[in-house]
Amino acid sequence: MEKKNIDWQNLGFGYVKTDKRFVSNFKDGAWDEGALVEDDTITISECAGVLQYAQTVFEGLKAYTTEKGQIVIFRPDLNAERLEASAKRLEMPVFPRDRFIDAVVKTVEANEAYVPPYGSGATLYIRPYMFGSSPVIGVKPAQEYQFRVFTTPVGPYFKGGAKPITIKVSDFDRAAPHGTGNIKAGLNYAMSLHAIVTAHEEGFDENMYLDAGTRTKVEETGGANFLFITKDGKVVTPKSDSILPSITRRSLVAVARDYLGLEVEEREVYFDEVKDFAECGLCGTAAVISPVGRINDHGNVINFPSGMDDMGPVTKKLYDTLTGIQMGRLDAPEGWIKVIK
Repeated sequence: MEKKNIDWQNLGFGYVKTDKRFVSNFKDGAWDEGALVEDDTITISECAGVLQYAQTVFEGLKAYTTEKGQIVIFRPDLNAERLEASAKRLEMPVFPRDRFIDAVVKTVEANEAYVPPYGSGATLYIRPYMFGSSPVIGVKPAQEYQFRVFTTPVGPYFKGGAKPITIKVSDFDRAAPHGTGNIKAGLNYAMSLHAIVTAHEEGFDENMYLDAGTRTKVEETGGANFLFITKDGKVVTPKSDSILPSITRRSLVAVARDYLGLEVEEREVYFDEVKDFAECGLCGTAAVISPVGRINDHGNVINFPSGMDDMGPVTKKLYDTLTGIQMGRLDAPEGWIKVIK
C-alpha cells in the first residue's frame, strides 16, 4: 500500500487523524461484534458515566516498521491484560483479550498507509480505550460502554537524541495506598496535570512522586516508571502496589537479565538511597527510556554521575537492545512481536 504524503522526519508527538478506527458497544450485558468506521466523532449523553464520574480506562502501544519491512506491534497481549485489570477495578465490563488484540490488528491494517517507514524514527501510536456511555446521575457504574481503538502517526519522542532531563520531587501525591495507581485510568492522569504544569513553570521536565503513605519511597512519575542503575551495574526498579505495571519497564527488566546478563532488583526504593545510584531513567511507551540527569528535592540537588549530556552507558545498552528488538534488528523473545504484515 502506498504511504500517505507525510513528512515523517518532522512529525511531532501529537494527534493526526487517520482513516479508520474500531468501535464496539456494550449493551444489555454483551459486547456487539464491533466495526471499523470512518467517523472520528463520538456522540453521548450529557449525563454519560465518563463525563460525570470519570469512568474511563485506556492503553497505549505502537506499530513499527521493522528492518525487514514488516509491520509489527509489541506485546499487545500485555496491553489486553492490563486493560482487563483496569476495567475490573472501575466496575466496567471486560473487553475480551483476544478481541482486544484482533481490534488492534484490524485498526493497524486499516491504517497501513500511516505506518511510518523504517529509519524515519516515527511510529504509529495506537490508543485503545473504553468509557461509560449511558446516563448516570447516582454514583454507580454505567450500564452501557463503548470500546474504541484509534491510531495516529507520531515522531520520535526525542528529536536529535535523548538528552537527560531534570525532575523535581513533587509536593503532590500521585496515588493513594490501595487506590487506583496500579491501573491505567484517565482519572490518574487528570490529577497529575496540575503537578506537571507546575513543574514545567518551575523549569523542570517531570515530577518524581513518593509514596503517599510515608513519603519516603520512590513510586513513579505522572506517566512512566523509574529505572535506576547502581554504581556496580545492577538494575533496580521500584516495587509498589500503587505503581502502574509498565510494559516497557517489564520488558527492560527481561532485556537486562536475558540479553545483557545484568543483575536486576525489583524492590522498594527509598528516596534517601537515590543519591547513591549512578544512572536514572523514566521508562514508558512514548520514549522507551528518558534519561534523568538531575533531581531537585526542594533545593537539595542530586546530580547523577552519568551527567546531563548523554544517556548513561547501562541505560543506553538497555535502550538500544529493546529498540533493536522492536525494530527487528535483534531476535525477540517468543511472543513479544505480533506481525501484522
